[in-house]
Amino acid sequence: MNSESVQFDLFLGVNKWDEVYIANKDKEYSSEAMFVAWASWASVCLVNTYQGTPFVNTVELRQLDSMLHFRKIMGNSSIYLYERRNMGPSSRDNPIIRYPNDTYDRFWYPWGSEDDPTYSNLSAPSTLNIAPSLSFAVPSLVLETAVVPADNKSVLSIIQTNDKPIHEYLVLVHYADFQSTLRRQFQVYTDGYPSNDGPYVADYTGQTVGTIDWISAETSGKYNITLAATDSSQLPPIVNAFEVYGRIPLDNPSTFPTDFDAIMTIKFEYGIKKNWMNDPCFPSNLVWNGVRCSTGSDNTMRIISLDLSNSNLHGSISNNFTLLTALEYLNLSGNQLSGTIPSSLCENNAGSFVFRFSYLFNVDIGDNFVHLDSTYGPEFLNAPGSTKNHWDHMQKTENRRFTYEELEKYTDNFERLIGHGGFGQVYYGCLEENIEVAVKMRSESSQHGLDEFLAEVQSLTKVHHRNLVSLVGYCWENDHLALVYEYMSGGNLCDHLRGKISVGESLNWATRLRILLEAGQGLDYLHKGCNLPIIHGDVKTNNILLGQNLKAKIADFGLSKTYHSDTQTHISATAAGSVGYIDPEYYNTGRLMESSDVYSFGVVLLEVVTGEPPIIPGHGHIVQRVKQKIVTGNISSIADARLDAYNVSSMWKVVDTAMMCTADVAAQRPVMATVVAQLKEGLALEEAHEERVDLENIASDIVSSVSTFGPSPR
Repeated sequence: MNSESVQFDLFLGVNKWDEVYIANKDKEYSSEAMFVAWASWASVCLVNTYQGTPFVNTVELRQLDSMLHFRKIMGNSSIYLYERRNMGPSSRDNPIIRYPNDTYDRFWYPWGSEDDPTYSNLSAPSTLNIAPSLSFAVPSLVLETAVVPADNKSVLSIIQTNDKPIHEYLVLVHYADFQSTLRRQFQVYTDGYPSNDGPYVADYTGQTVGTIDWISAETSGKYNITLAATDSSQLPPIVNAFEVYGRIPLDNPSTFPTDFDAIMTIKFEYGIKKNWMNDPCFPSNLVWNGVRCSTGSDNTMRIISLDLSNSNLHGSISNNFTLLTALEYLNLSGNQLSGTIPSSLCENNAGSFVFRFSYLFNVDIGDNFVHLDSTYGPEFLNAPGSTKNHWDHMQKTENRRFTYEELEKYTDNFERLIGHGGFGQVYYGCLEENIEVAVKMRSESSQHGLDEFLAEVQSLTKVHHRNLVSLVGYCWENDHLALVYEYMSGGNLCDHLRGKISVGESLNWATRLRILLEAGQGLDYLHKGCNLPIIHGDVKTNNILLGQNLKAKIADFGLSKTYHSDTQTHISATAAGSVGYIDPEYYNTGRLMESSDVYSFGVVLLEVVTGEPPIIPGHGHIVQRVKQKIVTGNISSIADARLDAYNVSSMWKVVDTAMMCTADVAAQRPVMATVVAQLKEGLALEEAHEERVDLENIASDIVSSVSTFGPSPR
């Protein structure tokens, strides 16, 4: 550093994170933020404010465990660390507690309370074990020191003045009592504002967290945290550590996540330099060269034009261009590219799509519709296809095409009705070699036309997974449209939960968990395993079908819900989903996303846990009903009364996962891969519990056997 000081702005994506002021070259400076990933990439930008040259030594990215409660606290914003302090005596040699003592390598700086006469410093005995809360994962080493008011007073205050301004902040106070088992109860105030859920009781050898929600600072950079004992408390308040966070408002529009992922992949694939840094579309004066954007919904920007002409690009034409589904113009002319132009490039984009690629080498345009432009080379037009075009696509499917007469034969003139839905009636059928099938016939009242029917077939022929119902074939003959699926002999999950299917006894917890896991794996495959993501749009227990040995498969994906576009979103003019399972955000936006499926699956989780339908007249929605019971901490009040025995931790894990899935804000919900991982852990806990019970039963039988066949009394 040549100058005495350096000052610059720090941005997380398109939003201002911090103002960095470095005055001492011998001192280490750091900035810390927590955010929910909006795409596969996260950009950190140093903005020159012309007060010295911005610089950075290291950037570290750490994934927080999905069980941490920061996500609930953050809401629809990111947060940055303002202060994190460890209270009580600290080590002279290593005063800062960090990794490996803190799994997430957070820095816990000492408060310096040893020299403050208003505090009494406490240290836990080395023989005492303090259990950290899984919600915030505060290190045990931090919880093993604390301060209480000197002279046994009833009030403890932490007053801090910081040079860095803060206008709105959140406070977390951590406390664990290792001094006494007597009752220690207190309320927490920040600048006079009480905590959200106090007063608090400091549990002996257990951690509790007090939260003071977002408040405005009366004096910027100054705050006062006060702990006051209640009248019923037998001991003064105690504090082990505290954290203060500021808010990073998500005010500025950012590039649509899928567009962002696609353009970043293209950037690294071709080694594009230019000014391609930070967000492609914002701010408007720093839009990437060759990129043009338009305003989308939900405060996002869509990439609609990409000009990479004469950019010295080499290699094949990337399939990642097809991921820019709002693209209206793409110019790759003047480069040394070869290979096949992805056929979906024009199919994915609605309206007229212009693709210019003159001066490309060895390019195969395949079977696409091409309009010749004598100046710039071929120009793709995504015009509506005729019936003949549809048939050409259908010829490429691998599935069997049935005649209507054959369906009459295989269903015995549609004798056995096994279900019905928006598309039409479903009949039982049996093919050659006793292959059982389900035949879904389109009814005259169905709103689904030929285009949607063909979209269903095209989608299903490309999707193969052990937890998705397979398409056997289709019928397209005059006015007769039908889909032929594999037959699932076990019925649907809903009927099992309602007791409509007699299997001798209710599904036990381990079986329910396996069904949920298999269904979750199928849904995760639709979202991430296909070349183009598919949003189911109607996840419910009726659409989880069971086969032999109760193996679960997802059904009814595709029809009018084959939004198999990589935008991972779809705007629907008609209601999508079923009452009780519909994402609340869908009512406001009309937009289906992967998170919409996640919400619906969360309702399914609660339905399986409780055995209750999503909506009970007079008692409200299942999410609200379960929320009211969670506060009691009694899992038996939530779990289906028909479940005889289960592992409590396993049950809680599924309930916690369900509540994350059904968060009101879509951005706070986990992806299906995370849900599947949680269900695997829950199943492992339950299986271990069952093995333990089996061993105990065996041991009991042995004891009984010894008692029965032991020596006779003399």
